[in-house]
Amino acid sequence: MQKSKSINISKATRYQNAAIDYYMGLTGSSYLHYGYWEIIPTMGEELTLTHLRAAQAAYATKLFSFIPEGIKTVLDVGCGIGGNAKSLCERGFSVEGLAPDTIQKEKFIQNTNGKIPFYLTTFENFQSSHSYDLVLFSESSQYMSVEDLAQGAARLLNSGSYLLIADMMRFDAEYKAGIFSNCHIANELHAALEKAGFKLITSEDISQSIAPTIDLCLTNFRTFGLTTFKYIADVVKIAVPPVHSIGSWAFKRWLEKPIAEGLAARQIFDNHLCYQIQLWQLST
Repeated sequence: MQKSKSINISKATRYQNAAIDYYMGLTGSSYLHYGYWEIIPTMGEELTLTHLRAAQAAYATKLFSFIPEGIKTVLDVGCGIGGNAKSLCERGFSVEGLAPDTIQKEKFIQNTNGKIPFYLTTFENFQSSHSYDLVLFSESSQYMSVEDLAQGAARLLNSGSYLLIADMMRFDAEYKAGIFSNCHIANELHAALEKAGFKLITSEDISQSIAPTIDLCLTNFRTFGLTTFKYIADVVKIAVPPVHSIGSWAFKRWLEKPIAEGLAARQIFDNHLCYQIQLWQLST
């Protein structure tokens, strides 16, 4: 395995990483994904963390239902903290995980009791002595180019083996800046995979079944995050007015726009993106 090169992380990706950290703290779960709400909540229905945890378990079941018969070995790319890998292992698959994040490595080993191999590397730099029956990208495709994803997966699979992708994608190619702008344009990803020798076997749009998680996170952020932030600002204004003035200037200068954009995440998702599960097969 080659040593990983330094990674140039885009601003959109850094915003999403910050959201992931918030999500982990909010849920206390071993899963980092959005979940799959089998019953779409009605307008005005209260969304709870209990509902979210049920959706996260349902997501694993939904995702794994796309895995064809006969699959034995799986490479979980961008494996996060081990939720999917552990579930796959419990279902009898031989799993290996990779991610370039040292914190995720520690949590992955902890959550899987060190029983599942983990490679601290980027997908682009990953080298393996063996091939896999299936390469999985669960909400990790956006962290690399479509060419690196397609060609790297083809390199690690035998003819007739599979690639399973579950992620947000942009159906609006004109959406080029913002918190979700690192998500791939669906048509470009499709073209790159076909060029690398893959054939689309099946796909499903589950956008409406993951959207409630966005709503839940935003509700909690408005209720607890912004309220706490305002309280601290009010206390500082009373205790140390000059510091409050500097903080207000810094907020308007650097934080006001990204927070406003974050609060509009559901509208941005609905207007520009979708969430799809796609199963591809490498041509024989």
